[in-house]
Amino acid sequence: MIVDSIAWCDRIDLLRMNDPTSTESNPGQGDATNNSLNEFSGCHQAIIDNFRQLQDLLRIIDDKPDSRETRKMAKKLIGFFKDIVLTHHAEEEQELFTAVMDSAASEEEASQPREYIKRLVAEHRELERMWLLIEPDIKLLAKGKASHLDRAIAASLAQQYLEHADFEERVFLPLAAEMLSKNELSALGMSMHMRHQEAASLYHI
Repeated sequence: MIVDSIAWCDRIDLLRMNDPTSTESNPGQGDATNNSLNEFSGCHQAIIDNFRQLQDLLRIIDDKPDSRETRKMAKKLIGFFKDIVLTHHAEEEQELFTAVMDSAASEEEASQPREYIKRLVAEHRELERMWLLIEPDIKLLAKGKASHLDRAIAASLAQQYLEHADFEERVFLPLAAEMLSKNELSALGMSMHMRHQEAASLYHI
C-alpha cells in the first residue's frame, strides 16, 4: 500500500525530530529547515534495513527454503520494493532532484548536481531492472514454493542499493542542504506533504 510507505517514512522522520538526544533538525535547535531532507534520509534507513534482509534471506534459503521465516521475509521484501522503494525513487526524481536543479543560480552551479542526478537516476533504473529479474522467484519463496533465485543478481542488487543510498547520504543530500534556501526547503516540504495527502486520498477512494 502506498499509504503504508508514506506513513513509514514519516514515522522515521518524526521519531528522529522528537528524539531529545538527536541533533538532526530537532525543533528548537535552529536547523528545522532540513526536515524535508530528513524525510528522504529516513526512507534511506528503512530501505537499507530491508536490503540487508535480502542479504539475510540469501543466507537461509538453502537450509530453510519453505520455512515460515523465509516466507515472511520474502513477502515483506515484495511489498517493500513496490510500496516503499518505487515511491521513494519517484519522489526523489520528481521532487528533490527538481528542487535542487531549480535552485541553481548559474550553469556552473548546476553542473555538479546535474551529474549526480544523472548518475542517481540511472542507478534507480538499474536497481529496478535487477529487482524485476528476481521478483518472480521471491514471490515463489513468499508462497513456500521452490524457486531458482539467482543469488548473484540478488546479492548484487542488495550491495548496489546499499552503495547507492550511501552516496545519496554522504554526497547528494549534503549538497542539497547547501543549495536549497530555507524557503526552497519549506516549498519542498509542502510539496511532499501535498503529494502524500493526495496519495492517501486516492488510496481511500
